Amino acid sequence: MVRAIAHRMQERAHGGLAPVTKRRLRALAQEIATTGGDAFDPGVALRPGTRLVREWGGRTHTVIVLDEGFDYEDERYRSLTQIAARITGVHWSGPRFFRVRKRASRATVAAEWS
Repeated sequence: MVRAIAHRMQERAHGGLAPVTKRRLRALAQEIATTGGDAFDPGVALRPGTRLVREWGGRTHTVIVLDEGFDYEDERYRSLTQIAARITGVHWSGPRFFRVRKRASRATVAAEWS
């Protein structure tokens, strides 16, 4: 109950979620409702063999997508986030660091613009 009240107070003080965020959450909820919770995939689908290239700190860094995980400088990693942290020395979202985006379905794009 205390958390709900605190959340409501924050909403009033700071305005709550942005309309675009609310639309995106509604679209995700609808996707989960229609496809089932097990079918929801928030991740990025990369095909094995794909090369991700990013320049950082004056160097070009290349990651190869494997069947399970990623190869960077002849070492295997479970996530892009681990690689981004190794490259930068701080925590980064791996997909964001490598500028990987999930393709949006037409329904999702339409929901975001409505």
